[in-house]
Amino acid sequence: MIIKSSMPAARRLPPPPLRSGAVRVVSIDAEWLKNYTIKNGQRPFCYSVVWLDLPASSAADLTVTPFEWTSVYVEDPGEMDELIRHAASTVTVAADTAHIITGHQLSSDLSVLEANAPQDALGPLQAAREQWRQRRDAAPEASRYLDTRYDAGHLLTGASRRLVDVCNELGLDVTQPELLKVTMPAWHRRWLDEGQAEGRERVSVLNLRHSLSTAYVAARTADLGQWPTTGLNVNQALTDGAKGAWAWLDDPVFTTLLEDSCPSGTAASSPSRAPKRQAKRRSSMR
Repeated sequence: MIIKSSMPAARRLPPPPLRSGAVRVVSIDAEWLKNYTIKNGQRPFCYSVVWLDLPASSAADLTVTPFEWTSVYVEDPGEMDELIRHAASTVTVAADTAHIITGHQLSSDLSVLEANAPQDALGPLQAAREQWRQRRDAAPEASRYLDTRYDAGHLLTGASRRLVDVCNELGLDVTQPELLKVTMPAWHRRWLDEGQAEGRERVSVLNLRHSLSTAYVAARTADLGQWPTTGLNVNQALTDGAKGAWAWLDDPVFTTLLEDSCPSGTAASSPSRAPKRQAKRRSSMR
């Protein structure tokens, strides 16, 4: 299993201890392959977590706020259980150390992880799903879940709740060059079948962008963070925070995005975040 991290020990889950008077936001995002022909056919292969420590007394300027991160990716499908165990450990540590745990449609990520989980990883994932369901009734002093797909509506005027559209409306540039010509599952298969590291790197960066941009939206939703009205280039933040982690970050296709504002509103969405296909029904649509 390939683990990349901003922290010295890649398998260490939490960042350094929380500063006094700080609020910790933890953002989690997973990617998976879909198979609609069998029950629970989704198979997770990549996930990332971002740790964002913010002052409780004022809204931080997120353009200059550092973050910690970890990205996990399987080298072969047989490592899925190991990846899920790592994700379950992350969820456990987040519940113990974070004030806000966030994701974009996080219930789907947790559901896929739980459906494939080995027995020893089930408990934390089941507890997290239940806490997600009860998030709006959580005690103020407890760790709470904030789902940016469902809980950021007071900031938005548009109808779409795709992550890329939410970010675009709020002024977060999340242009995704990884998906301009090849889909995320196709890049993943190129890694598994042909050993093309570029495919794995592109998906890893795509996934980490999801976690980071979700952390920013959650911070804004909770009045903990802000950025200029001119916007915040999330790809620049990724480059600054993950420098040297992947060759893809130095590819000219990617670095071009750092020169000016980019049209993130027209960017492709990740298949796991795109609108779900409608099943055929004999009756009228809901």
